[in-house]
Amino acid sequence: MTIVDTPLKPLGDDRVTTEPGVHLIARSYHKGARLEPHMHRESQLIYASAGTMQVTTPQGRWLVPPDRAVWVPARHAHAIDMLADSQMRTLYFEQDWLKREARGQRLDREFVVQVSPLLHQAVLAMFTPDAAPERTALLVRLALLELRRAEDSSTFIPLPQDPRARRAALLVLASPASEQDLATLASAVGSSARTLSRLFAAETRLSFKAWCQRARIAAAIERLATDRHLSVKQLAADLGYASVPAFSHAFRQVTGRTPTEFAGQGA
Repeated sequence: MTIVDTPLKPLGDDRVTTEPGVHLIARSYHKGARLEPHMHRESQLIYASAGTMQVTTPQGRWLVPPDRAVWVPARHAHAIDMLADSQMRTLYFEQDWLKREARGQRLDREFVVQVSPLLHQAVLAMFTPDAAPERTALLVRLALLELRRAEDSSTFIPLPQDPRARRAALLVLASPASEQDLATLASAVGSSARTLSRLFAAETRLSFKAWCQRARIAAAIERLATDRHLSVKQLAADLGYASVPAFSHAFRQVTGRTPTEFAGQGA
């Protein structure tokens, strides 16, 4: 696995601001761009102020629309796919700095947070050309405090580690709109339906049915984030739901919001 050192001076279209132990990098990507699996010596807060990303780790896939940010600890492998033209803003934190400043926060695992208006504005303000070092330092600490907000797992699809279950999961993710029959899927990956069901429950903490629903809703979130003109009715039909109410109910079960509410809040 490649370990990437964070650049400490501008490179290409990067704009870097630093204080000792913190590096801030802005970069633009086109839809379809991919950052292959890699890791950093620093921990990262990855935020797309515009556009939608998919962050994949050995633990699962995180869909990151503009109202969410993902935390990736140091030396955790991850790949990033751009699902739309994206304006990425990344904060890199050296471990010694985090030990001093994190104040007991648990930052040793991956998670996604919903980006509040305050966090959004704080991150953007760090990258203004005239940002003073003292002001930037305060904004960085404010952003770290905002990570204490409730985590949001609705855009996370946990991936099982067992090879058979993972193959099954990838088959579902390749076609989330299809109705997946557990017995047929189990046969395709060399397992029994009972074993596959047990593996999903043990390794993802979701039943197979609930996991498939999570995958379908993640596909819906991706569509909502990348196609502003898509109607909820069309999306429900594309994902195989019998009706808009059935789709809205499933969507609310996973995200706590209806598709219309989700789209209206910048997802």
